[in-house]
Amino acid sequence: MQDKSSLLSWQEPTELARGYLRPLPIQLTPLLGREQEEEAVCGLLRRQEVRLLTLTGAGGVGKTRLALQVAADLVDDFAEGVCFVSLASISDPELVLPTIAQALDLKRVDEHSLLDLLQAFLRDKHLLLLLDNWEQVMTASPLLTTLLINCSELKLLITSRAVLHLQGEYEFPVPPLAVPDLKRLPDLETVAKYAAVALFLQRTQAVRPTFQLTKENVRAVAEICVRLDGLPLALELAAARSKLFPPQALLKRLEQRLSVLTRGARNVPTRQQTLRNTIQWSYHLLEASEQRLFRLLSVFVGGCSLEAVEEIWASLETSNPSMSALEGVASLLDKSLLQRGKQEGEELRFVVLETIREYGLEALTASGEYEAVRRAHAAYFLRLVETAEPELEGPYPAIWWERLEQEHDNLRAVMQWFLERDEGGMALRLGCALWWFWNSRGPASEGRSFLEQALTRSEGVTGALRAKAFYVVGNFAARMGDFDQAKAYCMESMALFQEIGDRKKVGHVFSHLGYIAFLKCELVAARAYFEESLAIVREVEDKMGIGWPLWWLAYVSFYQGDYLKGLSLAEESLAFFQEARNAGAVAQTLWLLALMHFYYRGDVVKAQAMAKECLLLAREMNDSGYAVDALDLLGQIALHQGKIALAHSLVGEIEALWNEAEGTTRLKTVAAYMAQVEGCEGDYPAAHVHFEESLACLKNGYGKWDIAFSLEGLAKVVAVQGELVWAARLWGAAETLRDMLGTPIFPIHRAEYEQSVTAVRDALGTKTFTVAWAEGKQMTLEQALSAQGQALLSAPMPTKRSRTTPAKLPLTDHAGLTARELEVLRKVAHGLTNEQVAQQLVISPRTVNTHLTSIYDKIGVTSRSAATRYALEHHLV
Repeated sequence: MQDKSSLLSWQEPTELARGYLRPLPIQLTPLLGREQEEEAVCGLLRRQEVRLLTLTGAGGVGKTRLALQVAADLVDDFAEGVCFVSLASISDPELVLPTIAQALDLKRVDEHSLLDLLQAFLRDKHLLLLLDNWEQVMTASPLLTTLLINCSELKLLITSRAVLHLQGEYEFPVPPLAVPDLKRLPDLETVAKYAAVALFLQRTQAVRPTFQLTKENVRAVAEICVRLDGLPLALELAAARSKLFPPQALLKRLEQRLSVLTRGARNVPTRQQTLRNTIQWSYHLLEASEQRLFRLLSVFVGGCSLEAVEEIWASLETSNPSMSALEGVASLLDKSLLQRGKQEGEELRFVVLETIREYGLEALTASGEYEAVRRAHAAYFLRLVETAEPELEGPYPAIWWERLEQEHDNLRAVMQWFLERDEGGMALRLGCALWWFWNSRGPASEGRSFLEQALTRSEGVTGALRAKAFYVVGNFAARMGDFDQAKAYCMESMALFQEIGDRKKVGHVFSHLGYIAFLKCELVAARAYFEESLAIVREVEDKMGIGWPLWWLAYVSFYQGDYLKGLSLAEESLAFFQEARNAGAVAQTLWLLALMHFYYRGDVVKAQAMAKECLLLAREMNDSGYAVDALDLLGQIALHQGKIALAHSLVGEIEALWNEAEGTTRLKTVAAYMAQVEGCEGDYPAAHVHFEESLACLKNGYGKWDIAFSLEGLAKVVAVQGELVWAARLWGAAETLRDMLGTPIFPIHRAEYEQSVTAVRDALGTKTFTVAWAEGKQMTLEQALSAQGQALLSAPMPTKRSRTTPAKLPLTDHAGLTARELEVLRKVAHGLTNEQVAQQLVISPRTVNTHLTSIYDKIGVTSRSAATRYALEHHLV
């Protein structure tokens, strides 16, 4: 800290000296990942009306480094250049003017005040004055206005953790460095280009010169960057620890960031030598009420809404609050301890960076407020989910799905809180209210685990709540394929509902038992359960409950081939759902009716109209599950009409939806549909792979009728590839499965199926074909899939070009690349990204990545640059 007297006692020389500008501080490392911010800030300062620009941001975000780079870029834009003034060593506002004068090398005379001296010197100077670390001398801010008014050519660039709130001020928030998306981690080369990763690599190589990003450590490095919020200071401190720990070990230690990220460079201010010191400095600049609100905000996980902050703050500040939540949030935003999150609709969300939040939790615990704040947080979110539960089955569920998805991390924190405190009743209320959320958005495993733990803590809880919990957890167990346990939970639920005399809920449990039987493909048992459920809910006049057993009975009838009855039941269920204004159920029923009109009646017009209406509702509700069902059906209709390009484009839409939703439960849908499209395009090797992928997903799940469909599709593909005996065996295995399940081939597929079977029978001869078919009927799924055994016959199945089966596309002469792979390689060689390739070929980035993996294997390379070189050497571009 500089001595005030040394700055205020300048008496020589006696005449006003002109002063000179010292060179900007030399930076020892390059500025990484700030190209856009650098250009934007330079652009602002070049605008005539911008004379005061404040770079704001959290401590350690890199405000000073960016400002110095901008200053260097603009030296030639100002006739008198740029002057850098560091305020890091002072906290007394009275020292601001002396520090600026000292940086300008000005000498003071007795008859002039320092402000007069500065104004006289700067009045005609075209100069950029860079004032660094202003937040600690905030009360001196009016002096800046005085300088700007009296020095018309002067411009000020300020770095501060807080906005100055001066007239004419422009604010530029400096964001953290860009980090990769861990949910969709790109390839090695792309990850290395993210600014946060690039900085971490650069600083790690400064202490470990041999360190490289590899396939083995790339995820750990990416997670380190994400965990540290892309904050440059945190990344540099973490990189310094790389001398001791490899990325995986360092990542684990970063669970306590503030304890690990210490011992920074000695040639920076003390407050920047550890992450804790940096955050603590900002915290101590807050008023007491702001500190209290900051501590409260640390309890939120993954962000929060203003409504949540206001309600919880009000519940804790019950008597004469010294500050409103709105005022406090605005102040913490200004002071860079709170960030604006993504704008979702009309509701703005706020986020505390995880590195800062960790400090806030420490402060919350130390204050003695932790228990009260956590309890208020839990109470708010319990009210939220109980309000949302009925709305999810109403006419406008989208806003509630969105809110629950946004708050998923907070809900998980509340779950953990209830379990840790053995609050069994509260935990059951929360878990049961979240049933529809987990059922639609998943994961079911989370809901099951939480409710099972809550049930073990539910002694003394009312029978009705426990009964509902058993019912809900039974649903989750069924979705996970644990059918025996699911049934046991449902029987426990039924016993409790019968004990308390709730006949309506008993009817609901019967419906759920039917659902379990349906997932097990026991259609006769499922029909019996659904009929019992329907009888009970009709008896008690449960109009809201009648629709679902009707819907399931329609679905069972569809698979059993009783299409007329299925149509009648589905139309009746639709009427109930429309009366109840249950948008999700209406969408699902429109899809079911579209299925029946297409697969049974072949009524393309009606099926397409209903599927599109379902898709419209799904998009309004932001429900990817219903949207995928509708798109899949529209794709089947497009294939039937011979619109292959349209069908292919729908593949991309389906993949994008499931990638966005991180969906894995319906990958079989995507794989089987892709296989059909690829078969129609003539890319039989790809179709073969995707049918087998579909079967791999299906054999460990439910939906055995889908297994039969994929076996039949694979049989047709391998027949075209010349594996006629294997095709016959696959058809035989599929027939056995259909006979066992009681599910006939859909009428719309019958003619094409019989045409394919007849062609193979004719090619093999009736005797050979019959033997192979009989062998297949005795095989398990695994045996059928491995029954390729027989040598390739010389006379493969003849293919007739039809509206749904185009002729096989030839392979290229280049390392066995398919035509589609060759297209992808050429576009990559032209420098296109995966996203650009996907857009041009009307496929998803995930499919592009799959093609690239195959291409790399076939041509023996491991990177895009090597693939590009191959394409050039082989004259493919």
